[in-house]
Amino acid sequence: MRRVVVLLLFLFVACKREETGGDPVNGKKLVQQYGCVSCHDIPNVSGPRGMVGPPLTHIASQKVLAGKLPNTPENLARWLQNPQAIDPGNAMPNLGLSPNDSRDIAAFLYTLK
Repeated sequence: MRRVVVLLLFLFVACKREETGGDPVNGKKLVQQYGCVSCHDIPNVSGPRGMVGPPLTHIASQKVLAGKLPNTPENLARWLQNPQAIDPGNAMPNLGLSPNDSRDIAAFLYTLK
């Protein structure tokens, strides 16, 4: 039974990596490390339930990101890396994410359907 669960988890991670180019397991760790829950309500991430930013409960199912961009893995990673470049003056700070970190966080967020 345990082998089946491990295999299914491996396949899920591989599928998300293929879809987004990132690692969703590392992305979840980065969401915790960067304290994203201080502003956002994010399922399956411990910490406060922030009310500054929108809840990210079903972000992978949304059609538009930040009211500006079609919701694609590339656009989500772009937004995470530099939100001010896309929508100057919005409340989302530039956290200085690397391209790899933004892809990994996008991969995690894309598990939230």
